[in-house]
Amino acid sequence: MRILLVEDEVQLVDALEKGLKKDGYAIDSAYNGRDASELFSINEYDLVVLDINLPDESGLNLLKQIREKDTEVRVIILSANRSIDDRIQGLDLGANDYLTKPFDFQELKARIRALLRRDFNSKPTILKQGGFSVDLALHRVQFQDKDVPLTLKEYAIFSYLVRNSDRIISSEELLEHIWNEEADPFSDVMRVHIYSLRKKLSSATGGMTVIQTVKGSGYRFDAKGGNP
Repeated sequence: MRILLVEDEVQLVDALEKGLKKDGYAIDSAYNGRDASELFSINEYDLVVLDINLPDESGLNLLKQIREKDTEVRVIILSANRSIDDRIQGLDLGANDYLTKPFDFQELKARIRALLRRDFNSKPTILKQGGFSVDLALHRVQFQDKDVPLTLKEYAIFSYLVRNSDRIISSEELLEHIWNEEADPFSDVMRVHIYSLRKKLSSATGGMTVIQTVKGSGYRFDAKGGNP
């Protein structure tokens, strides 16, 4: 899952980035509305954490722009404004949740999890292909009703491939979605995770290679297995 964090307090950004990355989220950060708007226009996000008090423009104005481009992305507002009117305005403009500062980080994480679980467009929360079952709410993978233990990154890679099984996913797209836009495309980090993920899936399926390498293009999920 990829999150855009829009906040002008550097120390808060650093703390949130560190904590959310530990939970397996890919984080892009912007310290002002201009940079946030640019990032949102070129990347696909699952959720936006938005401070409405930005140095160059109102976060509410940025929220309007976001909703004009995307009516589905989840948005959590962060604000030091505690008045009911401010909360109502933010929610009326399209925010899904509103959290006042100071806040407890564990509460923010819980709200993020709740929003990412929410079924906005009647999309299934459990994907089934072949003998695989991917629970998007619980972050759990099973094969023939038996759990396949994966790390956070391995789960993120596998679930993304399953959700997009109708197409080939490039290495660059995987890096950007699972890590962030600053991920080094020449790093071995993703290949290492793919290798480990394949071993675990092969062990769980009795030797199937369900993550296929398409030479020169990227990767794709094949529930029937085959050559890597």
